[in-house]
Amino acid sequence: MEPLQIVAIILASLLIIDSGVLVWAVMKQKGTTEGLGSIMGGSNTDSFLGRNKTRSAEGKLALVTKVSVIIIVALALALSVIVAIPLA
Repeated sequence: MEPLQIVAIILASLLIIDSGVLVWAVMKQKGTTEGLGSIMGGSNTDSFLGRNKTRSAEGKLALVTKVSVIIIVALALALSVIVAIPLA
């Protein structure tokens, strides 16, 4: 087995694991829509929870989602470059 094939298998495995993490993080988050109350400007972000959103569990899940997406893009690009290299 070529070293590039081993690297490709490792990257593909990491991509699958990270995809699972992304699905989990998105499914755990609550929706941001507020229904009909948001039409007339009914959102209230001046509350304690609105100001400290990054410290809450929802903020941490949003951070996990963003990091996971960045990792998926990087792994997909690296995997596509490695697969495109012809084997000698």
